[in-house]
Amino acid sequence: VALSVSFVAFRPRPRWGLWVGVWGWKGETEINDPLTLPSPARGEGLCFSRANTDCKDDPMTELRVYLLVKDLARQFAAYMSTPTRARGYPPMQGEHSLIIEVAPALAIHRICDLALKSAPDMEPGLLYTERQYGILELHAADLDHLMATGDAILKGIGRKAEDQLKPRTLYADIIENVSDQHAIILNRTREASMLLPGKSLLVYELEPALFASVAANEAERVAPGITLVDVQMIGASGRLFLAGTRKECERARDRIDEVLGGIIGRTGKN
Repeated sequence: VALSVSFVAFRPRPRWGLWVGVWGWKGETEINDPLTLPSPARGEGLCFSRANTDCKDDPMTELRVYLLVKDLARQFAAYMSTPTRARGYPPMQGEHSLIIEVAPALAIHRICDLALKSAPDMEPGLLYTERQYGILELHAADLDHLMATGDAILKGIGRKAEDQLKPRTLYADIIENVSDQHAIILNRTREASMLLPGKSLLVYELEPALFASVAANEAERVAPGITLVDVQMIGASGRLFLAGTRKECERARDRIDEVLGGIIGRTGKN
């Protein structure tokens, strides 16, 4: 019987060392192996060092968004439960959600590790790394339990909720009496409910993108008859599409402005 062995890497050492196959076996190594001990070039003392995983401050990770969304509304919860969003456990109406965004993107796996080791029964709905940022969504019916998990995350990376970026509105408009063609072409790309011709359409763009989630939820709570057409909450900027009467759209827009204006955070380049 032939045995195939793949050599993953070979590099000279003061004493012999060899990585073999997928079993992770290696030969004897010196104690000053650069993969084992931190160094200034690799960021000595950081949480991502193999030799130091208990530190409480991680200067490598930027906390961009730390967002608690209370009492998920029906349409937004349904949107978050779709396969394109809920790649883990789908949230339900009335539950509470904690959504976190960090940079660099892969740092989100440290966030996920801190959360699930602190609260093993916590349900992650979304764990996603895009080009620049990493995103984690956690949800629970118990608000205090969710907040305690968030505190464990913040403590683990040495941050406060106020270290997040303050949201900034880029554009907001209400388009009345949407035309047939406009509704048809927008419906080709929407991920929630259909936009019907003749309705008023609230479009809202902001940054960081994840704040579109709380904007969508609060808009539905203040105007229950409004239709959630689309939420784009991942990327450089977030976008929200809501349809209804003119008054419903105005009520939703004013509530979004109020909620975003009350969020404490640092200013800076988003």
